[in-house]
This record gives sequence, structure tokens and C-alpha cells, in this order.
Amino acid sequence: MTNVLTIEQLSYKHNLKTILENVDLTLETGKIVGLLGENGAGKTTLMRLITGSAKGSGTITVCGDRAVAHQKSNVSFTEQLKGFRANTKIDRIVDFYRAVYPDFNGQRFEELVTFLQIDTSLRLGALSKGMKEKVVIALTLARQTHLYLLDEPFSGIDSMSRKRIISSIIKWKPDDATMIISDHYVSEIAPILDEIVVVKDHTIYTHRQSDEIREEFGLGIEAYYESLYEGGVNHD
Repeated sequence: MTNVLTIEQLSYKHNLKTILENVDLTLETGKIVGLLGENGAGKTTLMRLITGSAKGSGTITVCGDRAVAHQKSNVSFTEQLKGFRANTKIDRIVDFYRAVYPDFNGQRFEELVTFLQIDTSLRLGALSKGMKEKVVIALTLARQTHLYLLDEPFSGIDSMSRKRIISSIIKWKPDDATMIISDHYVSEIAPILDEIVVVKDHTIYTHRQSDEIREEFGLGIEAYYESLYEGGVNHD
């Protein structure tokens, strides 16, 4: 297996406050990885650093290259639609994605639109929070790239739709791509995770394979994750 992502000695401060410190992480191609941690642990910041939209010290290598332009072209991130006005129609946003991202697959997007039941003629201002998140998911997964970053993608989506989307994630992820999902619905995403990465105390507290957790500790992903905060499991 080749590595899609290598992070070495990454640190990041904001307003003199340490957010991340001495982060080391290597992810192989083809995995679905859960990025877990409490609110404010630095998960979103880590994703922004990986995309190149934030700059810290240390090195980030995506698909063998450290150039920021390379990061942006090889990473698809669930960026919120804050840059678009409320009266912008979804199909105009799609046109923007087609123009900016050469790897945007229109046919894949249409399949996702059908699956997620999105009306692309609507304007952003007419969408519920859950529907906006579905649009973001469709835009993100429609790109044909090597690394997908899904940052709290399901928080506004109703339970039934959320479970349906999560169970279908494997269908939308290319075999040679890796997907990182940061989400508080740990029990719901656990069945599709190959590995988990826990951000705690400003760094990568632990990085383990899901099967290893079940075999070594006899715990499910959620129980293991909770135990890290209760002091019941030695992560080393």
C-alpha cells in the first residue's frame, strides 16, 4: 500500500494559542478513517492544514508532493457554502465547481443528486441546514481525487437519511482514494471505518485499526473512544 498522506512534526497556533503540536500521521491509500476528538480539539484545523487553506510549521505530503497547489488538487474538502449568496441557485454553484475543479465529475454529481434527493433549481436561502449539507456532500464526493475530508458532514441531516448516506459512503469512494470523516455520530460511522485517529491534548493521541481495537480490547469503536477520556484503556 502507498501512502496518500504523511504529516511530520506539524504544529499550529492561532492568536498565540496552541491548537496542534508535533502532529505525526501517515495514512495509506484506500482507507476510510474516523477523525475523532472533543469539540475544539483541532480536527477542523487539521483538515484545513491538509487542504493547504491554513499554514502551520512542519510538513504535509499528499500523494508524494508537499506543494500547496498539489494539496488543493488532490484533496476534496466539505467546505461550507459561505462564499455564495443566499439567492444563488445550486446549479450555478455546480457550474463554479466544474470551472474550478477539472476532476469534477458531472455524471457522478447527478447520481448523488438523485440519491440525496436534491433539487438543484432551488436557491441556497431556501434550503434547510440538512439539505445544504447534502449539497456539500454531493459536491465533495463528485470530485475524482485521492483524499476526501468530510468535516461534521451529517450534523443537520435527519437520522434516517444520515444512516442511509453513511451506509452508502463506500459506494461513492473510489477504491484508490482515502476518506477521513470527522463526526460526533461515532456509533453510526463506526461500521464503515478501517481506522480511527484521535486528536487529544493538541496532537494525535492514538491511531489504530478498527479490527485491532476490537481484537485487543474487546471494545467497539465508540466504547474505545470514550474509554480514552475515562482512563480505562492504555492507548500505547
